[in-house]
This record gives sequence, structure tokens and C-alpha cells, in this order.
Amino acid sequence: MSLEQNYTEILSQIGEDVSREGLLDTPKRAAKAMKYLCRGYEQTLEEVTNNALFSSDNSEMVLVRDIELYSMCEHHMLPFIGKAHVAYLPKGKVLGLSKVARIVDMYARRLQIQENLSRQIAEAVQQVTGAAGVAVVVEAKHMCMMMRGVEKQNSSMITSVMLGEFRDNAATRSEFLSLIK
Repeated sequence: MSLEQNYTEILSQIGEDVSREGLLDTPKRAAKAMKYLCRGYEQTLEEVTNNALFSSDNSEMVLVRDIELYSMCEHHMLPFIGKAHVAYLPKGKVLGLSKVARIVDMYARRLQIQENLSRQIAEAVQQVTGAAGVAVVVEAKHMCMMMRGVEKQNSSMITSVMLGEFRDNAATRSEFLSLIK
């Protein structure tokens, strides 16, 4: 059964008349939207970074703040929306600036939980750059908590992953945390 056919069945199961005018193309549009929202499954780390690794003598922190992200929780398939802050300490190589955002997008565009998303981003940046340390903080609002369940509109979740020098060196970690505030 195709994704489009599955959406037709879902609409029928919730009590909708799938033959009414407003819903005639909805299964096709919903299938297309879901493929787009989950396009991270079709990407690899090698593709999104595309060898954009450059020699550099810089060993100071590289930080990309406020990278917006859109993901879907794996428990309810509802969106969570927020931003990621990603930093690393180069060891001879720096990553093209847009590639950090592309890494965030690749993992966010999969069914996900925020805790794992943060770790996947950090480990990917570490793998690609060989950095002395990587730090990731993700802040997001979860529709599964806002639209259903406890219905808390103002709640947000913050997760962090610190690798290497960001984990081992309190001063480095503090510098990163102060820069993202």
C-alpha cells in the first residue's frame, strides 16, 4: 500500500468523507509533505558535508548559533520546533559554515526524540571534523506536549551534549554556554 493510500485510510478511520471536495487531493499532499518532513532518511553525512572540510590553523571555538530546526517526535509523529547551537574546537580542519546547519537538518528530518537528535548532531560534527571537542544545545517546543496530553503551551525542552574538551574542561564549557545566552 502506498503512503497516499495509507493517508486515505487514516482519513476514513478518523471519520472523514474522503470523497468530499476539500479532501480529494489531501492524501497525495500529505504523503508528499511527510516525505519532505522525513527527507533526512535519504541523506548521508558524506552527502550533506560534501567534502567541505578546509585546512586551518584556528584552534579557537567555532560556534553556529540559532540554527532553526523542525523535527517530528517518534512517539506521536507531531512536530517539535526549535533551534540548535553547535560549537567545535578545530584541530587543523574547519567545516564549511552551511554544513553545520545541513547536519542539523539531516538528523532533524527523521522521526526523532530531542535527546538523540542532540547526540547525533554532536557525534556527526566530531566524526567529520576530528575536533578536540564538540558542544550541542537544542532548545525546542513539542507539539505532542502543547496540543495533546498535558497541553502546556509555554514549556520548552533543552538538551545538551558535550564531547571532548567541552566535557572535560569547565572553562571551555562555560565559554560556550555564555556565548549562546
